Amino acid sequence: MRIPLYQVDAFASQVFAGNPAAVCLLDRWVDDSILQAVAAENNLSETAFLVRNAQGFDLRWFTPATEVALCGHATLASAFVLFSYQKWPEEHIRFQTRKSGELMVTRCDDFLEMDFPAKPAYAQVPPAGLNEALQVTPQEVLGSAEDLLVVLDSERTVKAVQPNFFALERVACRGIIITARGNRSDFVSRFFAPRVGISEDPVTGSAHCVLVPYWAGVLRKNDLHAFQVSKRGGELFCKHVGDRVKISGKAVLYMEGTITI
Repeated sequence: MRIPLYQVDAFASQVFAGNPAAVCLLDRWVDDSILQAVAAENNLSETAFLVRNAQGFDLRWFTPATEVALCGHATLASAFVLFSYQKWPEEHIRFQTRKSGELMVTRCDDFLEMDFPAKPAYAQVPPAGLNEALQVTPQEVLGSAEDLLVVLDSERTVKAVQPNFFALERVACRGIIITARGNRSDFVSRFFAPRVGISEDPVTGSAHCVLVPYWAGVLRKNDLHAFQVSKRGGELFCKHVGDRVKISGKAVLYMEGTITI
């Protein structure tokens, strides 16, 4: 079996920035154990697998440890590969997913705009061990469909957080989003998910399904400019549209090759 492979830096305008994702083009679905083994071998936060369907593509995402319900940067990377290297002729690509419904990506000049479901945060009692694992005192802790949203007092505090990942893995949630108002953007964030094999994700599109409704409410505006202030960093342009969020960014190719199994 030979599988075309692209490695793309998503939410970046140059290589070695943003969030790297692998994109694998399949003729048909193969056993999940093979998909998981490929993702583990790639050892990136996500590997996307695509199979052509009548309207567009079926899309699934795997971390090195497990399949996930939604991934933003690997969706952006997938659309980038299809537009730039597979010569997709239309301005929109429809992705059918198993756990997040239909997703749309639209080419808008140099940007790719993803249409994702909004996942509003809600009040929640902070789970045991959270403050100790993050080694910081939050201003607010909220729940969401899968992740915790932890609001801090400043961009400087967000950048300075050094979690105890062993302790963080014991906190009862998939991942932890930390966020604050930005100095040169509307808000900043970081994302930690050791339970699914990702200590810190460089740029997390799916986290912005939670972040965008939250900050749209706090700032009373629907068009939002965001930075994920990880070591690699990434820039996102977002819009809150009712029960959907639009998340735009750029992507660049790092590597192209073939997997041989």
